Amino acid sequence: MEDIMTLEEVAGYLKLKPQTIYTWAQDGKIPAAKLGKEWRFRKSIIDRWFNQHIDEKFSAYLEPKS
Repeated sequence: MEDIMTLEEVAGYLKLKPQTIYTWAQDGKIPAAKLGKEWRFRKSIIDRWFNQHIDEKFSAYLEPKS
């Protein structure tokens, strides 16, 4: 399951501190699953989540979809 990432991998991927990812996961601000005491993330879902946030924040700069 190469699509599954650890908290540290997600932090590196998004270039954020692991503590930020941990806090977001606990607060439900980033899609994650807690397995026992460990957080796990699916890369494909993180990619969609990130793109959705970028699209919302910068929608004025995106070309209209036809």
